[in-house]
Formats: sequence, C-alpha cells, structure tokens
Amino acid sequence: MSSGGSGTETSGSGDIARTLDLLWGTGQRPSRGPKPGLTLERIVEAAIEVADRDGIGALSMRRIATELGTGTMSLYRYVPGKAELLDLMLDRVQRPAENPADPGDGGWRPALEALARATLALYRRHPWLLEVNQSRPILGPSALDGMEKVFSRIKPMRLSDPELLSVIVMIDGYVAGAARTQLYQEQAEHSSGLTDAEFWEAQRPALEKAMSSGRYPVMAGLSEDAFDAGFDHFEFGLQRILDGLEVHVARRAAEEGR
Repeated sequence: MSSGGSGTETSGSGDIARTLDLLWGTGQRPSRGPKPGLTLERIVEAAIEVADRDGIGALSMRRIATELGTGTMSLYRYVPGKAELLDLMLDRVQRPAENPADPGDGGWRPALEALARATLALYRRHPWLLEVNQSRPILGPSALDGMEKVFSRIKPMRLSDPELLSVIVMIDGYVAGAARTQLYQEQAEHSSGLTDAEFWEAQRPALEKAMSSGRYPVMAGLSEDAFDAGFDHFEFGLQRILDGLEVHVARRAAEEGR
C-alpha cells in the first residue's frame, strides 16, 4: 500500500539504513533492558494501538512509554525515534495476519478485487494510515510479501512491468479515496452531532424549493433513489475500473496476436 494524502506524518523520513536494519532484523539487537518483556515488537504494537485509538497526531515516544509503563529513554534502546517507528508500524499492519488479501485461485481480476477490498478493510481498521504521506515508503518484508503476491497474480495480464505497477497504484489510489470519503463522513457526523439522514433532512425545504424553480431541470428529474444511501458506490466504481482494464488487456492481446 503506497497511498496517503499530504498527511501529518511522512514515511521514510527517519534514518533509512537503521529502519531497514530493524525491518529485516539485520541490525545489532539491543541488550536486555530494565523492563521485563519490553521488545521492539511490543513497542510497535503499542504505537499502533495509540494511533488506532487517538489518531496519528497523538503518537509520541513519551505516549508509547506511558502505555507500556516504562521510561521514554528505554524505548530508544530499540528504535531511534518516532520517524523510524512509523515505518515499522506501516510494515507491521501489512502482515498477512493483519491484511489477509487472499487473491484465491482465479485470474487477475479476482486478485485485484481481493486487493481492493482487503485494502479498504485495512484503512477502516487503521484510519490513521490516511494521514500518512507514503509516497516514499520504506519497503520491509510485509510490504514486499504483499507486492510479490499481487504481482504474481496479475502477471497474466501480459502488460509491461511499469503498467502492472500502475495497475496496483490505480487500485490503491481508488481505495484510498473511497476510504477517505467514508472517514470524513464519520468525522462530520461525530463533530456535528447530526446523522447523515438528519443533515440532509435539514436541507430538504431549501432543496425542494430549488428543484421546483425550473433552474435545475435535469436534477429535478432524477429518480427518487438517485441519492440512495444504500447504493454501493465503492463496488460500482471498482467494477468499472476492472471493466476498463479488461478492455485494455483484450486490446493488448489482440495487438500481440497480429
């Protein structure tokens, strides 16, 4: 997963070499600290719990130390700082047990469907991911395991390698946009105290007057279910993207067969 908006944090902003050592287990392990049971894995898990509960803005080494019942300085025996910890968190949430995007035994289309739905679920479990700029990710084992699995399933599309990567970027960008919209809707409801239905009901008199004015004939003629909250915009959009890819793949196959 490589999406993210402008965000409040940026991946890859710490000591890249040290982060890679920690991700791949190639660095020197810290000597046993004064806090029994304190490990790098536990620190990363605690950081994810804080971000899940209170947002990425609440993340700090002091806050994590408090959660773990230890001193802040003891954390630096395991991780250089918050920037490197963020990269560990990003890789940790992409582990198969956390992000079980099983593409199954079908073709490339089911694989991309599974990728899209699993990524949406990942954003739903960890909304703070949408606040992180991941345009320059540090690639650890979990991220590469996931990419390897997806690439292996979409290779039969017979597109060029840059095009295959673009397909993954396209799907992730679409999912991130959908997830961000859902998150904003939930935040708006929480901050306003109005449900989505109450919000639109408050606008009904003004909108009915506008629709009857003759100024908006096309919108006034829309069916009653045009704005049905039950319509699955995510699934509709996903299927149309895949439809478009099918056309492109078929065209490429026809060109190669000439």
